[in-house]
Amino acid sequence: MYADIQLAREVYGTEEHEMVRQSAIDFIKKDILPYHEQWEKDGMVSRESWLKAGELGFLCMDMPPEYGGSGLDFSFSALFIEELAKAGCTGPGFFLHSDIVAPYILKYGTEEQKKKYLSKMATGEWIAAIGMTEPGCGSDLQALQTKAEDMGDYYLVNGSKTFITNGYMSDFAIVAVKTNSGTEREGISLLFIESSFDGYTKGQPFEKVGMKANDTCELFFEDVKVPKENLLGEEGRGFIYMMTELARERLIVALMATGGAEGCLEETIKYTLERRAFKQPIAGFQNTQFKLVEMATQLQMHQTFVDRCTALLCDHKLSAELASMAKYSASDMHFKLADECMQLYGGYGYIWEYGVARQFADSRVPKIYAGTNEIMKVVIARGLLKEYFAELKAKRKAKRAVPSS
Repeated sequence: MYADIQLAREVYGTEEHEMVRQSAIDFIKKDILPYHEQWEKDGMVSRESWLKAGELGFLCMDMPPEYGGSGLDFSFSALFIEELAKAGCTGPGFFLHSDIVAPYILKYGTEEQKKKYLSKMATGEWIAAIGMTEPGCGSDLQALQTKAEDMGDYYLVNGSKTFITNGYMSDFAIVAVKTNSGTEREGISLLFIESSFDGYTKGQPFEKVGMKANDTCELFFEDVKVPKENLLGEEGRGFIYMMTELARERLIVALMATGGAEGCLEETIKYTLERRAFKQPIAGFQNTQFKLVEMATQLQMHQTFVDRCTALLCDHKLSAELASMAKYSASDMHFKLADECMQLYGGYGYIWEYGVARQFADSRVPKIYAGTNEIMKVVIARGLLKEYFAELKAKRKAKRAVPSS
């Protein structure tokens, strides 16, 4: 099978990695796959799955033990993300909870915030979300309209967020808001907003094309009083924090893509060996063989690059440009691979009970979220053409400085 020609994944090369992998596979088979179909109908996973993941140590794996984590490096989280994706388990939003929200808290939170939120996240007792995207601004985070008015000892928050993963089930969210609106100190800040706060409501989970078991909804804030101690980091520095942490989020999308693509390809190889047409397995046709070879080659290339990016992230050296390359290229590859695999299944590939149909539907949105792939190319271009963009910025600044007649 495909595994026989895979390169060794050096980033997962220790005995400890293999132990975690086997535990993850067992957990997925026992506690995720049997319930995933029902979760798709429900539009969300169960609370029990979160608590079980926490009990087994799969949440917040790279958080320090003093805050409930396992103290491992990111490569263990990466392995778990890939195994979930390989099995087609897109429902549990563990990755966002553990590998996007938790690092914000660890890096920018106070000691009190770390103890309050991270410890409950590690057990699965509290589910976390992050609220960036708004109905009117999409990838343009600087244009967000949710505002937090300084009322002395608390902020008064009004606005909304959309497409929020874990939104409906979340016990709290880190929400990007505009502070000091209309003044020279206007900027973006991050606030912990707990689901129990008055005026904070959630829309019903969206009925999506894919990732149907992954709860995604809108969040609404109407005169929500948020205590000042719920400010994450410094006021007005939220945009900088988000830009700094987006590299990790985009690598996670790439990991989900390579994991999903591997699972899809392996199942398709099995299918082409079993399915017969014109008195032979469809794997016997040269067209099928060439398609499988092309997909396996693309997957190997992306796994190698994503492994390198994972190693760089573990060393705190992953750049925004490399993360963007991994995200856009791997998500494009996954979608094309799922499409080719569906074609090899013929009519059966369009039937929902076949995993390839789910892979096809699930593989579309990664080209959009965590910043669209078009935005990824803008980020990469700015890195490639730093001198040009620096010169352009200087010209615009000089033009604004010239007084009008």
